[in-house]
Amino acid sequence: MKSAVVVFPGINRERDMAHALETVSGVKPHMVWHGDTELPDVDLVVVPGGFSYGDYLRCGAIAARSPIMPAVHAHAGQGRYVLGVCNGFQIITEAGLLPGALMRNASLKFVCKEVRLRIENADTAFTGAYTAGQVVRTPVAHGEGNYFADAETIKRLEGEGRVVARYCDENGETTAVADPNGSINHIAGILNDKGNVLGMMPHPENYVEPIQGCTDGRGFFESLVRAIG
Repeated sequence: MKSAVVVFPGINRERDMAHALETVSGVKPHMVWHGDTELPDVDLVVVPGGFSYGDYLRCGAIAARSPIMPAVHAHAGQGRYVLGVCNGFQIITEAGLLPGALMRNASLKFVCKEVRLRIENADTAFTGAYTAGQVVRTPVAHGEGNYFADAETIKRLEGEGRVVARYCDENGETTAVADPNGSINHIAGILNDKGNVLGMMPHPENYVEPIQGCTDGRGFFESLVRAIG
């Protein structure tokens, strides 16, 4: 699997993501600067987490208008894969690759801790290594992860199986206490209508090796390796 990680000013998870991709796929990813206008020939483009442009205006709003983003749009339009994690989810949503918006956490506080996710749809290129209903552990670190969309969009996302994961407790129950940001329907990650773009707030790249204390996030990358070949 050939991949690329897009780097913006203020992004700080690009090396974590690159390490996870290389660890699971065995292939070192390309690092692409936000000011570039072309992508290398890759299967997967990842927009990682951090604080692009210091999170001024809205999180991801400035980065979404960077010179590289038309190429990311074109990549997705060709049916190739795009993954946005945390700030990356905010960026690709601001760029129109996914519907809805990421708002301030309901607590109005930055949240940095381990959470649990329930895999809702295991029949995707991003989640095929899991089983539907499986509960996995992942870290979160964000201040604006509260996913919101209008009622019609939520109905469509739910009806089309495009909600891939929800925040839950250790028993798989979705509760307000288990939800770190107040996302509508406890949504942690969504797909676009073609199923080749995933945005998620949790950081699976930080749970891919035993040395990190958990390997539950590895499945997201293993799924892509299997799907892409």
